[in-house]
Amino acid sequence: MKWQGTPLVAGVDEAGRGPLAGPVVAAAVILNERRPIAGLADSKKLSATRRAALFEQIQEHALATAIAVATVEEIDCLNIFQATLLAMQRAVAALSMTPTQVLVDGNACPTLPIPVQAVIRGDALVSAISAASILAKVARDRQMHHLHAEHPAWGFDIHKGYPTPRHLKALALHGASPVHRRSFAPVARVIGDNARGQ
Repeated sequence: MKWQGTPLVAGVDEAGRGPLAGPVVAAAVILNERRPIAGLADSKKLSATRRAALFEQIQEHALATAIAVATVEEIDCLNIFQATLLAMQRAVAALSMTPTQVLVDGNACPTLPIPVQAVIRGDALVSAISAASILAKVARDRQMHHLHAEHPAWGFDIHKGYPTPRHLKALALHGASPVHRRSFAPVARVIGDNARGQ
């Protein structure tokens, strides 16, 4: 694979494109080849306990890590795709060292001042992207726990904002919270229904 062996490769991934609430979170990681981390994998295939343990190892052993967000307001203003790219740009910019190449999970790349390449299924193929997926997922889950403490009626600690039956039921019952994405159809529909009912 042509990206292997490139010095200072940063892997980039995101968490939270699909939820109806909360920010989208991106992470960037430059791994240290001299301090390998066992068990890196796509964050979705790991247990929450394993992700948390790897989160600490990545922060400790990597050459550089950064986590960044795009807010609910930015998601509603820009759209989720552009907001995700913005979060990725912020994560790369926040790294303590400048990578020579950036590899992004998926099929779209943010605009960066350094070479960037999209890698389909990169979170399973590239260790640095796997590490970034873990950081992004754990960081976002923790943010959703904080949002749950502020807005407990919607159960963000359980579903993390994803459109589960429980979440949709809470949305119908309580309406939209301040951290719901108003540009997403299920939320917009509830806001419209509530407005018509007044």
